[in-house]
Amino acid sequence: MILVRLKSAIPALIPAVVLTAFVELAVRQGWVKSYLVPAPSDVARALIESHAELFGAVATTSASALIGFFLSTFVGIAIAVFLSSSRTIQKAFYPYAVFFQTVPIIAIAPLLVIWFGYGMRTVVASAFVVSIFPVIANTLSGILSTEPPLRDLFRLYGASTWTTLVKLRFPAALPQILTGLRVASGLAVIGAIVGEFIGGQGLGSVVDVARTQQRVDKVFAAVLLASVLGLALFGLINLISYLTLRRWHASEQ
Repeated sequence: MILVRLKSAIPALIPAVVLTAFVELAVRQGWVKSYLVPAPSDVARALIESHAELFGAVATTSASALIGFFLSTFVGIAIAVFLSSSRTIQKAFYPYAVFFQTVPIIAIAPLLVIWFGYGMRTVVASAFVVSIFPVIANTLSGILSTEPPLRDLFRLYGASTWTTLVKLRFPAALPQILTGLRVASGLAVIGAIVGEFIGGQGLGSVVDVARTQQRVDKVFAAVLLASVLGLALFGLINLISYLTLRRWHASEQ
């Protein structure tokens, strides 16, 4: 199984290796200025030289992003279940969820600092705000997409609304819920980084300080670690999806 996974990753690694080699060559030959795009070797050197600071920042950002993501998961699913309970409720409140999503996080981040102060609470709130809408939208879509014959069958046997939700609608919506969580996982990291630009701490703070110091190599190193963090969270959701759906859903077979 591990060998199969490794072989499947080879096609994705080839473009990364080629691009890295090309960028290294372009910077060393002077085709691209190093103060605009650093050589990959310089980024690797920055990772080694500043490893204590960078990996400490990764731990801080990871904690904030994970808390914000888990909050958006539970709150988003609860809101979606509430919205699915009635068409009237859905028409009344769903537009506000859409409006909430359209507000740029960078515009309300200063307000989060005013409300929560500098530090982790602001970063968590930023990650939560950014990542909640995909959970709401995908969960609601999945619950409402339950096949009508199955709903009629449950109604015929006198199943309660709660029983229908737990034993039919929610399991049927699980593939779409997990799709929403995949989107939300990356957005949670983005929201955490944006919150750290304003509220301090973590990779966002490292990027901001390195920018003022004109340390482009360190900026790229921090951005690379942020991307790895997002990929790790995305991979975790993929693993959960595989373990949950592999026995009965075509998407994981």
